[in-house]
Amino acid sequence: MLPIRDVNPTLIRPLVTWAIIALNVVVIALIQPQESPAADEFAYRTAAIACELTTGDPLEYFEINSGACIERDGGDAPFPGKNVWLAVVWSMFLHAGFAHILFNMWSMWIFGNNVEEAFGHIGFAIFYVAAGIVATLGFVVLQPSTTVPLVGASGAIAGVMGAYLVLFPRHLVLTLIFIRAVAIPAVAFLVIWFFSQFLFAGGDSGIAWEAHVAGFLFGVAVTLPMRERLLARIGSPSADMI
Repeated sequence: MLPIRDVNPTLIRPLVTWAIIALNVVVIALIQPQESPAADEFAYRTAAIACELTTGDPLEYFEINSGACIERDGGDAPFPGKNVWLAVVWSMFLHAGFAHILFNMWSMWIFGNNVEEAFGHIGFAIFYVAAGIVATLGFVVLQPSTTVPLVGASGAIAGVMGAYLVLFPRHLVLTLIFIRAVAIPAVAFLVIWFFSQFLFAGGDSGIAWEAHVAGFLFGVAVTLPMRERLLARIGSPSADMI
């Protein structure tokens, strides 16, 4: 299933949504290398890595080359000055290619504006970053020893999608299913999307489904207690919760 657009107009200019999309595009177009070995070096230097967050230290050459997360006293680290905690935020603006960023930013374009309208510009910016951080931590909890850089905005966007599910479950999402465009309720699209993430569990797909699940659940958990207040901000009735 590929979302095309939602039937849920807003009354604001979603400045934060636009800024996040623009920043991601600028990073991949002007800052992040796309060809190896420069792309790999940039990812290890900049992105969040579960092993680094588990140990609190940058990876050493041995860990990068072997893929084993082992604390070794006195080992050489190629990027000794890396701030492994700040890398969690940087990772939200890095992507593994143009197809990766295209799908992520398209999802952000569809779901971000409505959630931003409900949270307000500042609240939405805080929510987005928090969702991305929680998504990364969820990945680290389930994959604490991986030495592969974690890149992509999808964990944070999953949080936005979780919030959208709580706020607008009955709004329609025009969805491309095989070759036909079908309008389906957001609750159907988002629940199917959520459970589809578990299809990647146990495989070697390269998709951080753990981050998607953690981000989505964070979005639901944070938004649910505030639902009526958030909907009141935009003058939307609260009786359509499923």
